[in-house]
Amino acid sequence: MRIGVLGGSFDPPHEGHLALARAAARQLALDTVLLVPAGAPPHKPGGPTMPAARRLAMVRAAIADDPLLGVSTVELDREGTSYTAETLEHLAVAHPGAELWFIMGADQLEGFAGWDRPDRIVQLARLAVAWRPGAGDPAMEHLAGPVASGRIDVVDMPEVRISSTQVRERLQQGRDITGLVPPAVAAMLAPATSA
Repeated sequence: MRIGVLGGSFDPPHEGHLALARAAARQLALDTVLLVPAGAPPHKPGGPTMPAARRLAMVRAAIADDPLLGVSTVELDREGTSYTAETLEHLAVAHPGAELWFIMGADQLEGFAGWDRPDRIVQLARLAVAWRPGAGDPAMEHLAGPVASGRIDVVDMPEVRISSTQVRERLQQGRDITGLVPPAVAAMLAPATSA
């Protein structure tokens, strides 16, 4: 079995997340892509703005109609900081014999060598990297440094200019979020716009 793993705060999940998951699945012939909502991500000391249960419910709603996408609560179930290496170790045990791909953007790859145990990450999974214009040198091996040499697959996709921050800002301003998030997620966020 070939499994993609896409982590994130999903605060809230948006169309860019789903586009990346689907592009990776299609181009790398993945059987499924697991979206993994972060518990306490190390790169966001303040943590997500929405409670874990709400973010999880939104991810489930976002992928409900797509049999290719699934969700894993491994990081939400674990206490403390969520590190990718630990998540992949758990998923490797939960899916024995599966081949894993950790899905990320090229912007994240630039700092990959400084992540917690990057050598363990690439031991457990290949990196599926979405090339994004302006992310730096197109030579992916150069961006990741020697730690990921030979373990990178490029996911070719158009740039999707959507961020969770943008969605939250539009909600705070009472502006429309149609097209930025799946309709099911927009319906779950709608009460926030009437405040």
